[in-house]
Amino acid sequence: MTLLRDRPPFDADERTSLTGWYDMQRALVRYKCEGLSELDAHRAVLPASPLMTAAGLVSHLRWVEHLWFEVLFLGGPTDSPWFDEREEDLDFKTDGRPLAELLDEYEQACARSNEIIAAHALDEAGRRPEITWGGQANLRWMIIHMIEETARHVGHLDAIREILDGETGYY
Repeated sequence: MTLLRDRPPFDADERTSLTGWYDMQRALVRYKCEGLSELDAHRAVLPASPLMTAAGLVSHLRWVEHLWFEVLFLGGPTDSPWFDEREEDLDFKTDGRPLAELLDEYEQACARSNEIIAAHALDEAGRRPEITWGGQANLRWMIIHMIEETARHVGHLDAIREILDGETGYY
């Protein structure tokens, strides 16, 4: 799945606008990771946040794609790190896995999420109402939330990258 770093058209309908902005933010994740060495991809640059690495953020984003669309929206099994009470922040832990592998898994999760989004109405509600922090939200709300979530972490990736090697850039 190749995501483009393009904004949606100014006159796009709601679904095209939502998925266009979402896909652009997702594409920026890979862009912010381009050219990073494995050492730098796993390097923590914020002393109080040792799991806040480029690789850790990609891992987290891979899991939130799964969580919001497969678990909360479709009602799938709760086999993601959020439901594993043995260890906090498991979704950020990479165990040294290569960044390229994490990025490929992230893009696979994005492709699966896009399939789900395309197959359902924006007003359709999530199938996990017992999960009070979002399982009852409609698809529109979940997409907007995930645009916010992804964009926030793209900002983190931008700051991490600038600290690591001085690279900056929006597009």
